[in-house]
Order: sequence, then structure tokens, then C-alpha cells
Amino acid sequence: MAQPAPASAQRREFVHPEASHAKKKGPSAFAIEPINAFYAFLAANVIAALFAPIQDCDETFNYWEPTHYLSHGYGLQTWEYSPEFSIRSWTYVVFHVLIGNFRRLLPHSTKVSEFYFVRYVLAFICAICQVLFFRVISFTLNPRIGLFFLLATIMSPGNFHASTAYLPSSFAMYASLLGAAAFMNWRGGVRTTQGILWFAVGGIFGWPFAAALCFPFLVEEALFLVTAASNRDRTLESVLRVARGGLFATLILLGDAGINTFFYKKFVTVPWNIVKYNIFSSTGGPNLYGTEPWTFYFRNLLINFNLWFVLALASLPLFVLQKVINAKRTGFSSGLRTVVFMSPFYMWLTIFTLQPHKEERFMYPAYPFLALNAAMGLHIVLSTFGNSDPKTLVGKIPAKLKLVVVLFTLSLSLGIGLARIVGVYQGYSAPLGLYEPLGAGVAGEKGLGAKGDSVCFGKEWYRFPSSYFLPRDMHAKFIRSEFRGLLPGEFSEAKVGFGFWSGTWLPTTGLNDQNQEDMSKYVDVRQCSFLVDTQYPERTDPLPPNEPDYVADTENWQVVKCEPFLDAANTHLLARVLWVPNTPLVPEKLRRKWGQHCLLQRKRK
Repeated sequence: MAQPAPASAQRREFVHPEASHAKKKGPSAFAIEPINAFYAFLAANVIAALFAPIQDCDETFNYWEPTHYLSHGYGLQTWEYSPEFSIRSWTYVVFHVLIGNFRRLLPHSTKVSEFYFVRYVLAFICAICQVLFFRVISFTLNPRIGLFFLLATIMSPGNFHASTAYLPSSFAMYASLLGAAAFMNWRGGVRTTQGILWFAVGGIFGWPFAAALCFPFLVEEALFLVTAASNRDRTLESVLRVARGGLFATLILLGDAGINTFFYKKFVTVPWNIVKYNIFSSTGGPNLYGTEPWTFYFRNLLINFNLWFVLALASLPLFVLQKVINAKRTGFSSGLRTVVFMSPFYMWLTIFTLQPHKEERFMYPAYPFLALNAAMGLHIVLSTFGNSDPKTLVGKIPAKLKLVVVLFTLSLSLGIGLARIVGVYQGYSAPLGLYEPLGAGVAGEKGLGAKGDSVCFGKEWYRFPSSYFLPRDMHAKFIRSEFRGLLPGEFSEAKVGFGFWSGTWLPTTGLNDQNQEDMSKYVDVRQCSFLVDTQYPERTDPLPPNEPDYVADTENWQVVKCEPFLDAANTHLLARVLWVPNTPLVPEKLRRKWGQHCLLQRKRK
């Protein structure tokens, strides 16, 4: 086991930036070359790009569908993209449109290949951001902390979900990685301007609330300003760093407003509209879409990070305890930067725990800080656990036994993480593979159906993976189910004005910000050429009148393809959360129960 650093090294670890780069540390046994770390991050992200199901229907309807509209001329439109409300940024969508359209220039292009190409590029961008943060952690804190950050990231189901999700919160996570790396890196001088710039990029192009994650770093800069009050040059430098960052953020905001003004045909500042709706709305705001108890994020993060979440929560108490025990050797002042680095995760978790409306994706921007806190927490634990002083209780434990305990614990965490990833893929990936018979993913081959056919969705409307999985000019439609909220409409395909994407600015009907049902969103089931439905054979309760078993209606429908789909209502909690093998060794009540997610075609009479 590694020994704790000597007191002198700990005192040098967190000092003023003017001196922090003056002395170099020797090589560490835990040091990993950035290029090797990049390959590890990229491999984990590419696996996510290939296999991660779309977990949130917001990803489909608020991002993939507008992207499909700009690229292919039609798509589903949510109320957020109505010019009346305009709380979604077209700037963010345009980035992904450019990536997808580049794929169309390459051989064997299909709409499905565009979908996955966008994911691969996101995997690459995410890996670049992660390795830059990893590099700064390694030389600013400790190579061992860098290694633990890498493990906490690539071993977690949280990264599997967030790394390639087409969501502003994932984009904000990328920016948080770059912003934190800039703030933490004092080699060659303080980089406050760059840090503010990157957090502004994440907040303006992605999700405005994510910009708050830079607050602890700005507090640190304010402390510099206070301590430098007697030094005019240092005071001026500090003010200029913040001012330049503010200027760049303003220019980014104006650029975003310009692009959105082009699409909405009116001056729009989308970040402000998002803040206004979520905080100052008089119609109920996001709470209209459901609320969760305060324990929601604790349960969710425990599932998605297991041991690493526990370490992240414990990191600050562990650090304070370490400083108290070693106060005579190290003092308290050397821990200021560590507290700054640990603060964003606690701040974010506290703020969003207090909000009634909670969703898993809201935690994405803080995932890098969770992994960083967990890495520092594990570093502290191992520094104590590795103590070989025979006068202490820990020192009497044989070194080999300590190594076995540590390796077993990390292996158990890895196993639980893999079981979660495999369980999610196995249970919920059916929608991504269901539409192959329609032919959208095979270049030059004709699938089932014809131009103008409709694929209809009832109770499974929120599982639709996007129009990228339907052939050209085959539209998704909705039939009535028991759902009583507002469903998406369709972007207008009219060619007016300049003739470019008129649906982004033409007035809409039937869209509202109160989640009130609009009957014009439905079509009669007799107009459907294809239908998607899920059948759960083990459910015995009577079916609702608007949600019959279409799979069993063999008079009107024939099965084109079915994929296994987890019957969550009849599956034990443990088997819902983790993959459980279907073997006699597992008790029946703990096994996963299955339905089937099916694509149906109307029979000709």
C-alpha cells in the first residue's frame, strides 16, 4: 500500500498560483499517460454510444426530432419550440445537425447511421474533455487521485447514460470538465478567464443552471482579490481575469441570441426563457411533469455510482477529519483549494434535492465533480488504511490482506456497475432495434411499407427513439391512450418566407405550457399502417379501454418483429435495478419478468 505523502509535500500541494508551478513532483507509480487514459475514456463512451438506450423521452422529442426536422424536413415539435414560448436553443441543435449531415457525405449513409454517427462524435468529444480534466487532476492533486477519477468515471453506469446522451445537461457536463480543468490548472498562471468561458459555453448553449457550478471557483478568485488588496498589480490582474471572462460570456450569449433570432424570427434569449419558466412561471412550471421525494437523487446516484457515490458524500468529512488529526503537521490553510474542488458536487446535490421536480439528467453536469470527490475520498481512505506503523491498529493488518480488501471492494463496485449497465441494456434496448424491417438503416434496400405510411404509438409514445429510425417520408403519429398530458405536434413543412425551416417560426396551434391535452394530436387507429405496442403476458389486471392488447388482435394486425422488454411492474426491485441471470440458482421471485415490444403491420382486408 502507498504511504501518505510527507508533511512538507502536503504543505506544497495547495499554495498560491504564483508559486504552485515552481516545483515539480517526481514520477508516481500511479501515473497514467494521458493518451492511455483517453483510450480508456473513449472505449467506455463508444460502448455507451453503441448500446445505451434512450432513457428520457425529452432526448427524443426535444433534440433528436428538431435535428431530424432541420436535416430531413419533417419531425415532431414540442411546445418548447413553439415561437410563443421559445425555451429551447436552436444553436445547440445546429451543432448536431452539422455532425449528422457530415455523415450523409460519406458512403452507405442512412438515417440510422446518422443517429449513431452523432453518438460516436459525442463519445469522442466527451473523452477529450474527460482526459483534459484527468490530466489536470493528476498534476494538480495527485496521480493516484487521477487514476481513481478515471476508474470512478469509466466504471459507473452514470457515465454510460450521460456520456453520449443528446441532452443539454450532457453538453453542460462536457463544459464543466473543461471549465473545472481551467480553474484548477495554475501551471503558467491563473486561468479564471478560460474557466468562466467554458462554464458560460455550457450554460448558454447547453443548460443555464449548469453555469452555477463555477461559483466555488469564483469564490476562490474573490479570496485572491481580498488577500491581494494591498498589491495593486495583483488586484488589477484578478479584476481583469473576471472581466474578460464576463465579456466572453456576453459575446457567447449574443451569438446564441443571434442564431435563435434567425430561427424564431424574433429576438430571443433562450437561457433567460428557461430560467424564467423554471423559476418564475405562474402556470406551475416543471412541477407539472411530476415531483419526487427528497431521497430521489440519493437513490439514483447510489444505483448509478454505488461505492463511488458513498465516497463522494464522505469526501469532505474525511478530509476535515484528516486535517484535524494532522493539524500540527500540515495546518489548515493548505486545504483551502481542496475544499473549493469538493464544493461543486455538494452545492449541486443540495440545490437540486430541494427542487420538487427531479430527473436523472439534472445530475449530469455534476458527474465529473462526483467522480473527483470520490477519487479524493478513496485517496484519503487508502492513505490511512496504508499506514504501516505497528503502534496503530491499522498498521498491524498485513499488507497483503489490505491489498486483498481493496481489490475485492473495487472489483465488487465494478461488478455492480456492469450488472447495472447490462441490466439497462437488456431490459430497455428494444426500441433501438425494433424498426429494422422498415428499412431506414439499410442503404439502398427497400423495407416494409410505402411513402406516406404512418407508424402509430399509443401507450408506448414515450419509447419512440426518433424519426431517424423510420424510412424517408414515413411519419410517427399518436393514437389515444390513457395518457392525458400534452403530446408533441409536428413542425410545419410549409415553404414560406426564405423557404428555410419555416416550421421553426410559423405560429403553432394546440401547444401550451400547462401540459394540457390537445385532441388534435391524435389520429384514428384506422389510419395507421404500422403500430408499436408492448404486451405483458404475466399481467392479469383488466386493460384500460384506450389501451387494448393490439398484439393479440390478430384479426387486424400481424406481428412484424418483437423484442424482449422488461416487465418492470412484475419484476423484483433488485432485478429491475441490476441484471439477474435467468437460472434455477436464482429464486423465481428474484428473476426478471418479460413482455415483448412489438412492431405490428395492419392486415389488408
